[in-house]
This record gives sequence, C-alpha cells and structure tokens, in this order.
Amino acid sequence: MSQNPYDRLLKSVEVSGETFKYYSLPDLNDSRYDELPYSIRVLLEGCVRNCDNFSVKESDVENILNWVKTSRESIEIPFNPARVLMQDFTGVPAVVDLAALRDAMKRLGGNPKNINPLVPVDLVIDHSVQVDAFRSKEALEFNQEKEFERNYERFKFLKWGSKAFEGLTIVPPGSGIVHQVNLEYLARGVFNNNGLLYPDSVVGTDSHTTMINGLGVLGWGVGGIEAEAAMLGQPISMVLPLVVGYKLTGKLQGTATSTDLVLTITQNLRKLGVVGKFVEFYGEGVEALTLADRATISNMSPEYGATMGFFPVDDQTLKYLRQTGRPELNVNYIESYLKKQKLFLDHSSKVSYSQTLELDLSSIVPCLAGPKRPQDRVAQSDLQRDFKACMSAPRGFKGFEVPHDHFGAQVNIEYKGQNYTLKHGSVVIAAITSCTNTSNPSVMIAAGLVAKKAVELGLDVPPYLKTSLSPGSGVVSEYLTRSGLQKSLDQIGFQVVGYGCMTCIGNSGELPDVVHQAIADNQMVCASVLSGNRNFEARVHPLTQANYLASPPLVVVYALAGTVDIDLQTQPLGTNKDGKQVFLRDVWPTHEEINAVMDQFVKPDMFTSVYDKINKGTPEWNSMQTPDTQLYPWDEQSTYIHNPPYFLTLGTEANETVEPIRDARVLLNLGDSITTDHISPAGNISAKSSAAEFLSSKGVDRKDFNTYGARRGNDEVMVRGTFANVRLLNKLAGKPGPQTIHVPSGELLSIYDASARYKADNVPVIVLGGEEYGSGSSRDWAAKGPFLLGVKAVIAQSFERIHRSNLVGMGIIPLQFKKGEGADQLGLTGKETYSIDLGSDIKPGQNVSVKVKGEAGEKSFDAVLRFDTEVELVYYKNGGILNYVLRNLLKNSK
Repeated sequence: MSQNPYDRLLKSVEVSGETFKYYSLPDLNDSRYDELPYSIRVLLEGCVRNCDNFSVKESDVENILNWVKTSRESIEIPFNPARVLMQDFTGVPAVVDLAALRDAMKRLGGNPKNINPLVPVDLVIDHSVQVDAFRSKEALEFNQEKEFERNYERFKFLKWGSKAFEGLTIVPPGSGIVHQVNLEYLARGVFNNNGLLYPDSVVGTDSHTTMINGLGVLGWGVGGIEAEAAMLGQPISMVLPLVVGYKLTGKLQGTATSTDLVLTITQNLRKLGVVGKFVEFYGEGVEALTLADRATISNMSPEYGATMGFFPVDDQTLKYLRQTGRPELNVNYIESYLKKQKLFLDHSSKVSYSQTLELDLSSIVPCLAGPKRPQDRVAQSDLQRDFKACMSAPRGFKGFEVPHDHFGAQVNIEYKGQNYTLKHGSVVIAAITSCTNTSNPSVMIAAGLVAKKAVELGLDVPPYLKTSLSPGSGVVSEYLTRSGLQKSLDQIGFQVVGYGCMTCIGNSGELPDVVHQAIADNQMVCASVLSGNRNFEARVHPLTQANYLASPPLVVVYALAGTVDIDLQTQPLGTNKDGKQVFLRDVWPTHEEINAVMDQFVKPDMFTSVYDKINKGTPEWNSMQTPDTQLYPWDEQSTYIHNPPYFLTLGTEANETVEPIRDARVLLNLGDSITTDHISPAGNISAKSSAAEFLSSKGVDRKDFNTYGARRGNDEVMVRGTFANVRLLNKLAGKPGPQTIHVPSGELLSIYDASARYKADNVPVIVLGGEEYGSGSSRDWAAKGPFLLGVKAVIAQSFERIHRSNLVGMGIIPLQFKKGEGADQLGLTGKETYSIDLGSDIKPGQNVSVKVKGEAGEKSFDAVLRFDTEVELVYYKNGGILNYVLRNLLKNSK
C-alpha cells in the first residue's frame, strides 16, 4: 500500500492542553471547496484521509472537489465509514453471516480469525420486545421477561459474537432504541483515533440510521450485506450524489409540533423526488429548531426517499452534546476541528446545491399521515373527511372499498364487564413509539401534558383500546417521572411497556380477543394511531386497516376520542363526570408550558446516569453462558440460528463468464410501492403460512412462533416467509396474500411451494415490479429471501436505493423498465417466459434486451441494467458482495 499523497496536509491543533493532528482541507487551496455542500465536504475528507491510490485514488478526491459538475455524471466514489451500527433484527443475520464466513475461511484453507470487524461495530438489541402486556404497572417487567424467554437463543448467539469477534460491542436489551442510543450516547461527532481527528460517519443496518444526520454526523442505512463488507474493510462504492438544499425560514407557530413539520417535509420531498440524493437543510429557520427537532426530520429520510437529510454542525449541536453529558474536552476538540476544516455551519458561505426548496415553518399545521403510507399527509382538521373518502375509494393507498351499505356497521363487545361499540374508524391501538419521536423531549412532554389535562378534566381512554408507551431510552422515563407527567400517562393507560422499537416495527402484540374477533368477523376498518415512521399495510397489526402516523400528543388525543371518524374542531373528545363536554383546545398545551417543563426537568445528569449503566446489562443478560469458541457450534435443531447455505460450496475463484437467463418464469407480478414489509415481513407468523408449517414440523407450538424479525437468523424460516405479507397483491394470483400461480400447471400455490416446484424442474424465476420497488426498511432478507427462492432478476419501474443495492449484493440482477414503460404498459401478464442475456462486456447502466415468449407470440423490450458502478459488476461476477470479500480476505491470509 502506497503512502498517502495528502500527508502534506497533516496539521496540528492544540485543544485544552492536548495536541491533535488532522488532514486540513482548506490547505488544498482549492476555491471549489468553499462551494461544496457540507455533507460533500465530509465525503471529501474521507477520501483525502484514506487515499492510497489503490482503493481510494487521487482522482476520487478530484471528482469530489469537482462536485458541481461530476454530481450530474453518475461518478462513482469510495466511502469508508468510521463505524457500523446495527439493531438485532438486522444484526443477527449479519453476525450469522460473519460466523458462516469464518467456517468458509477455514474450509478454504485460510485463517478464520481474519474474519473480524476492522471498524468499531455497535449492535443495540432493541427490536425484540413486544407489547404483550399493557395498561398495567407490571407491563414493563412482563414484556421484558417474555422478550428473554422468546429470544434466549438469539441473545445467547449475539453474546457469543461479542466475545468471539474483536471490535463488536453489544448493547443489551432494555437499553432503548438503537437510533436514540446512537444520538444520545454512541455518536462521537468527531473521532479521536490515537490523536488523529476526523469526522464521525456511520452506516447502519436500519434505514433510520439517518437520524444521526441531525447531529451533523454523516450516516445512512445500508443493507446488512453492505454493512458486513464495510465491517471487513471493504469501501462502500457509491455514486457521488446530487444535493438538494432545503431552506427553512420562520418558526413553528401555534399548536404545530416537530412531527407535523416532518410529515410536511416528507410529503414535499416525495413530491419533488429525492431518491438517491442527499438533502441538506439551511437557512435561519434551522436555528429555530432544537437538535431533537432536527433529528426527527433526519430520521424520516427513508420516508421522503433521500439517502439522508443532513444538518451541519452549529452551536445547537454543541449545546446538545453538552446536554447529553459528552466530556467537555470532546466538545472542545469537535468545535475547534470542525471550524478549522470549514465543516462548522457558516450562514454567510455561498454553498452550491443541485436544486433548492423552501419552507416557512410558520405555515406548518397539525397533521397526520396515512392511512397506509407516511407520505400521505392529512391536516388534522381534514382527517374525518379524508377517512370517509377512503372508506368508499377503490382499494389502494387511499382506499378501503367498503360497500356503501356497510358504512354504518357497528359491533357491540363486552370487555371487563362493560359494553362498548366498535365502528369503522374506531381506534384499537394508540402507541407512543419509535425512534422518530420518542427522542424528542418537546413532543413527549406535550403528550404528558395532554394526559395531565385530560385526567384533571375527568377524561379516560376506553379500556379495550391497546395503549402503550415505549420510550427510545431510559432518559425519557427520567424526565417524565421527575416532572410527574408519567403518573398522568399511567392513569389513562400509557404505561411504559418496554424500551425498544415496538409497535412501529409490528411488535404490537395481540389485540384483546373480543376486539380481534369483532374486527375479523365483521370486516371492520379499525385504526391505529402511532408516533412512528412507518404505517404500511399489515405492518402495525394485520387487523388495523387504517394506520395513522401522528405526534405523541395527538396519539393521546385520538386515544381519548376513541375514533379517527371525528372532527376535533367541532366535536368533543368526551364528557367529564359532570357531563361537561371537553374539547381538543381544553387539553392541548402551549409552547410556553412545554418549554417550562423542558427547562426544569431535562438535565445532563439524566443522560450520564442512564448511560453509565448501559453496558452493565441486566441480570438475565449477564447470567447467560455462551461458548468460548472461535467458530460457532451450530445446532441443526435450532429454529432461530442456522448455518446459511451461501458459502457452503463456494470456490476460491470468481466466475468471469456471465451466464444468460433462459426461459425464466415469473414468480410474482407486482404493482407500485412494494415495500420490504411485503417482501420480507417482520411481524407475526401466520398460522396458515409456509413458515408456520416448517416450525410445526420442528415441534414448535403456535404460541412460540414469535415473529419473522426474531427468526432472521434462520434461513429456513425466512425463505418460507419471503413475500408472506397477508396484504401482498400479486397480479398472478389476483387476490391479496402470499400465493402465486405455478404457470405450467395453472395451480394456485404458496410462493415457497411454487418456487420449490420451479427449482425441481431447473426453471429460473424472476419478479416483475412497479414504481418504488423495495421501499421501506433496509432488510437484507428482502434480497436474501428471493435469492434462496431462486430469483435471478427483478424487473421494476424504479427501485428504492438500499434494496437495489441489496439485490446486487446477493447476485440478483436489477433491471429497470424504460421511462413510461412497465409490465402493464407492455402487455405483460407474467404468464410468459423471459430470457435475459447481459452479454460478455457488461457496463453499468447499459441497455439490456429482454426476450419474451407467450401465447401471443414472441416480442422483446429494452430495460436498463441497474448495476450502477463498476464495483457492483465485480460483486455480481463473484455471486455477491460477501463472496468477493471472502475471496479477497482468503488471498491476503495465505
């Protein structure tokens, strides 16, 4: 490896009596640097610092400096993140793959110990706890006990990984949500690596890793497959992005919250189209936002489609670092370093952006998003009208297609000795949950104040309604408890049920039996209201068809109302014990009330005391005994952890000859906005599913099925759970559910059974998709599952960034229909056979001819090959990114 040609830029800086070194970007003496967006300057620093003219070249530095021009030319650059972040749903399969790579390394004659993270890796166990118990003071303890009972095998495996792999730190369950823990504790702001300073940067195996951009840390979600390669020292290859400058002016007014702001931004940016782009916020309105407000906006980057939404570091950032208990020395060198590098926000600098957008914060009004997508914003004042319109509209993103004569349907239920009535629009789940909002004291305190006023006015929440509070960290409980607001939340049913990602990820648990039966038997369109970031079909709960994202205080309000079919401007939330009507305006707190509680009760000592305990773990965690071995002792009887088949027959050399796909059958013909929830559900395992059949054959009782998310470490379960979403609409089957037509026989089969039939006959399969294929959470199983089903290519109208990358990482070809074309436009039914020949000289973005044979004869159409970089071609020829990394490590270990 050659010496870094930019060592000439190494400078020293003294901070608080200590001397540090850094690569000085201003000493490039290049006027183009001052025009670069701040996010691009961070990419530049990484290339300057890591330049070896092998994996990172001087030409990469020049391309970034020339960003104004090169960003419009799809130029490829390498990115070496400073660290990797994982949660347990996506982290377990990553650690499983690392363990399998060690086995493969040994089989191929290399040293297994070479399979080790080369950058710091933090894994926070936060996605396993479910809302089993609720509305009781025992709920938290019960749910945490159930979490350990259900996930003991997984937790034991992860604990083994933390001992077996150097540089892998596990944050035990019960500590909080990964993104909030990252924001409040794990993020460095600036790395101090043996006296060398450089910007903190991170890739995570969860799409909401972007939350850290609110702290001025460059970071975004990648597939677990990419993250594993980054852990093993492989630079992430990316296209130098366009940057949208989003100017914010004014201040939030009246009853508007940061949640209302982010739902508006999400709608605006989805409309603009920012997939694959960075969004960078600037303007005087940014100064009016707290760090927590910024983090809320950055968190929802996946919902508005951007790679990330970035807020450069400024005085608010430093204030937050001190508020969360970061050491003063660290804050001092962060400030000094970033200012010297011109990475500290300067409002007078003339930054160039690819395009700009502007928003006046004073125009924001209270709103929700739904009923099925986070970008479908609805003003709170219009929700009743919008819900009624959705009732009769054709089934789709804004429609339930309920017959007109069923609009007035109602069902009487008896719950705990009292009679209640369920109607269309009845709220059955109200959850203050997820990383997006529980990290923000202003909206959490607002929720507490609504509860306090409601209790004082004699209001309550219907007892059958499943209410829950799952904070993102113990700090939230500290300030809610000290302020007395938790007591009010408890009184109306919002007890703490766990510290983790719960209802938003689908871990909402079961509804009360009578509620479940009433909805299922009568096809009621009942609702959930949650303070989350995702509300895709069947995600929150299979029985809640209408799911609305809202701020925490609005979650409490709609729980009190018990329905979304209400005009809160004119209709009361309820009546008190004296029969007096209570309205929304009577319970809504002012900004002054919220700020007064924040100023008094949100203190730095809370953060330091909570996070001092974080690595100590619970008694259950500490008592687990794990194998002290370099290689994992796989248990073939385990239904949680299984040795995956990816590397079992892998040879030492890549296949340079790309084989054409001949006469492939269509496994699924899908429409627009197919999410990773559709492709690889994380929620409950249906008793009628292929995965359930497999678990039953292994002697697992129905009550112990757990969730798909919890079983991500077992490929045999997950391949059977691929495309298993009960709301999936496959045009071949013609009705919702995980079924398809096995075209040669005409039989309607489960997706897994049809795949197995095609495999037995040596018939390759493909998938047809519409716009935004693979949107939603970054799930590696949404690519691994199709790979194991035998999918060779996906042809879609457009791809979500992370999912497209994951398909490439598993050796699946992503092909994009030409603009204006799609399966329907080309008259493709999915009953044809498809042949695809990439040729011998593959180029990123080339046109590929797809030949189709059907009953009407033969035809062909051109599609765009969505291998976006030269490196992705290398991955494909190796059969996937991990195969490539393993072969490289094998060569270096001999």
